Amino acid sequence: MECNSKGANSNISRLAASITLFALIQSTAKTASNVQNEAPISNKKAKKNAQKNASTPQTFDPNDQAALNRRAQRFQREHEIERAKSTKNGGPQNSQKAYQNTTQRFRDMTLSRTGSPFGAADDPEADPNVIDWDRHTIVGTNQEVFKEYLRLTTEPKPEQIRPYAVLQKTLLELKKKWREKCPYNWVCSQFKSLRQDLTVQRIKNDFTVQVYEIHARMALESGDMVEYNQCQATLKTLYELGIPGKVEEFTAYRILMLLHGRNRSGQLTPRQKADAAVGHALSVQRALSMGNYHLLFDLYLTAPNMGAYIMDHFIDRERIKALMVITKAYRTIPLAFIHNVLAFDTLDAARVFLVDHSASFFTNPNEPDSTKTVDCKPASLQLAHIFEDKYRKVLIKGAI
Repeated sequence: MECNSKGANSNISRLAASITLFALIQSTAKTASNVQNEAPISNKKAKKNAQKNASTPQTFDPNDQAALNRRAQRFQREHEIERAKSTKNGGPQNSQKAYQNTTQRFRDMTLSRTGSPFGAADDPEADPNVIDWDRHTIVGTNQEVFKEYLRLTTEPKPEQIRPYAVLQKTLLELKKKWREKCPYNWVCSQFKSLRQDLTVQRIKNDFTVQVYEIHARMALESGDMVEYNQCQATLKTLYELGIPGKVEEFTAYRILMLLHGRNRSGQLTPRQKADAAVGHALSVQRALSMGNYHLLFDLYLTAPNMGAYIMDHFIDRERIKALMVITKAYRTIPLAFIHNVLAFDTLDAARVFLVDHSASFFTNPNEPDSTKTVDCKPASLQLAHIFEDKYRKVLIKGAI
């Protein structure tokens, strides 16, 4: 019995050991399986974190020598690529030539005053992109008082230009010549030559203003609106620079010229508005805008300075407009009435005006001018045609 009992116990012990060994093997296999399954998960997280870090912009650290070296290598590669392209498109000679051209242009912009029209390179306030006009301004040496005007086609030379002192003498002599009734064409040529010498030497002062003002008045008196407008344009610029002159007088002329061109634009200062000549010009403007021809022709007869010379250029147009109103209001009208109301110098001048405009329809053509009477109905029709053909469009040569 004891022998059987010992055998049974031995079998039980071996069975337990087998069970324990099997459990240990199962546990080891499960652990290995878990380790094998978890490895890819860790790799995926690492990859995801790496991608996230790569997408995040990195700030450049100037102290990072490795980063500096990488950047230098990249630039070197790009330089190699560009050099290869340049060689393919024409070789290094073209690239060198372009570089030399660029360098030369830069040197040209930084030359000194003695070698370039631009500012000096050693001047800290000089702008290399702005031409130094002072370097090109000449001082004349010509001593002739009178010199015909010639349009410049080449660079002026000092021996062709009169200096400032000679130009002052020239103006005095030209004023004497004008008082002596010298022909306007010659005087105009002399004034243009005088203005040219002032312009070439860049002289802008009260003497320059005086020259342009005197020439403008002479041009008005002679009916030369081209030269007048050129002088007026320059005077406007000189006045804006603060150079003194007859600002109010020429402002009044400008207003009248604007009315001649039917342009009512413009701005005036309180001082200009208070001037008598400017006030007269503004009254002319109001009379034109209201169609008050009685007031308009009174202002024409009382124009200050040389305003009447400018009004001469549009007074015939306003006479036609006034006659269009008069001939519609009356059946007949005495020629003497037209003479007085429309500010003609004489009865003969009024009659000639009607003849020149094909409106001389008189009921008694054989009577003297003092008793002539205008037939308004046929005259009205003709005046309307004349106004449309002659005065509807205004052309001002040299206008500003």
